[in-house]
Amino acid sequence: MALSTADRLEILELVARYNHAIDSGDGPGWADTFTEDGVFETARGKTEGRDALAKFVEGFATNMPGARHWNNNHVIEADGDGATHTCYLMLLRPGADPASTTRYVDRLVKVSGAWKFAHRNVVS
Repeated sequence: MALSTADRLEILELVARYNHAIDSGDGPGWADTFTEDGVFETARGKTEGRDALAKFVEGFATNMPGARHWNNNHVIEADGDGATHTCYLMLLRPGADPASTTRYVDRLVKVSGAWKFAHRNVVS
C-alpha cells in the first residue's frame, strides 16, 4: 500500500488528536485514537483495549495535571496494509523543565477508512 499525502496528513492529525485528548483528560477520545484491541506500551507495561486505554488517562491526568505532549521529527512509512510512524516526544509540565524526552514507535492501520494506532510504543 502506498501512502498518499492525505494519508500522511490524517496520521499527523491522529497524533495531534491523541495529544489533545490525553492532555485534556479525555479518556474516551484518547482511546478512540486506537483500534478496538489497540496497545499502548511503555517501560512500565502494556495497556490493551479501549476500556483500559480510557482508564489509563484518568491516572495520567491525576499524576500529570496540565501536562502537554509535543511531537516532532515525524517519519511515516507504508508497511504492508498499514503504516509505521516514529517521532520524538517531549512531555512538558507547567512551570517545570520537560518531564521527559523520548520517542514513539507506532504501527497504524485503517479502520473503516480512518487511521488508528494498533500499537504505540514509548521507547528511549
